[in-house]
Order: sequence, then C-alpha cells, then structure tokens
Amino acid sequence: MSGSSEAVSEQQLKEWEAEFEAAMRRPLAVRMRYSFIRTYKPVLDDAPYRSFETMAEYREWCEKNLPGWLGYGRSL
Repeated sequence: MSGSSEAVSEQQLKEWEAEFEAAMRRPLAVRMRYSFIRTYKPVLDDAPYRSFETMAEYREWCEKNLPGWLGYGRSL
C-alpha cells in the first residue's frame, strides 16, 4: 500500500490474518524477543548517560545536538 489509498485485497487480508494467527501461537518469550528492534540513535546512543540540572537545559541540549527526525525538538 505504501501511502496510497488503494483498498486492501481479500488475499492480502487472508495473508495478514494467517501471520497474526501464527504469531499468537508462539510462546510469549519468543514474541517478546522479536517484538523490539534495536535502532541506533545518533548522539543519544554515543554516551552511557547524560544528566542536566534543569529541564530547560535538557531541552536546549536536545535542540542543539539531536537530529530533528528523532523527534526531541520542540513542536509548534
């Protein structure tokens, strides 16, 4: 579909339902192991921790140091 407004075919719905049913049969531990995807976040993942005296300092640091696509900037 990739952002289009096309209707989902009956075949696609059947395939999705089969995938969901197969996932439900897996043990919880397996589902949990595969449900989280590790994604490198530039700057955020480059230090073990950071601390700030105030929330204002934290917000200023985010705006100056993090790429906008991470979503840590102020929204209008």
